[in-house]
Amino acid sequence: MSFELNILVGTMTGIAQLVAQEIELRLDGEGIAVHTLEMDELDAGVFDRTGIFLICTSTYGQGDVPDNAKDLYEALCTQRPDLSHVRFGVFALGDRTYGETFCFGGKRFDEILGQLGAQRIGEVFMHDASAGILPEDEAAEWIEGWIALCNGAAGSDAAAKTHPDTAQG
Repeated sequence: MSFELNILVGTMTGIAQLVAQEIELRLDGEGIAVHTLEMDELDAGVFDRTGIFLICTSTYGQGDVPDNAKDLYEALCTQRPDLSHVRFGVFALGDRTYGETFCFGGKRFDEILGQLGAQRIGEVFMHDASAGILPEDEAAEWIEGWIALCNGAAGSDAAAKTHPDTAQG
């Protein structure tokens, strides 16, 4: 099954961008239209796009979202749009040596999207930089299982649209 994937990248040093590029390469030829968007110029309207969203973000400072993601995050917090139509996943980058704030950039997006009604697909993936495994290598392995979950979600959406009476359960 094919669908669109919007990867929203929050990064300070470019590592999350490398992860997004690896995911794009891994999904090439899979029938999935991948759109990678850095969060710099985005506002809450980005969630009007069709498809499934993948938040790929690092953590910065004292558990903050990266500088390029702050405007989008703050817009979600203040405007509080209805995102009940949104399906998303989170690939969070962090370092476990910062135990109190480990992967908080991704966790913050997960929390606000959930509060706004968006439905997460799968669990938040938390990459630990102190583990010595490159995040793009972990992403290349992780994305296969997550895409299978997305295909299931996209299939159930299509079934609900085809047979609206079955979606009321």
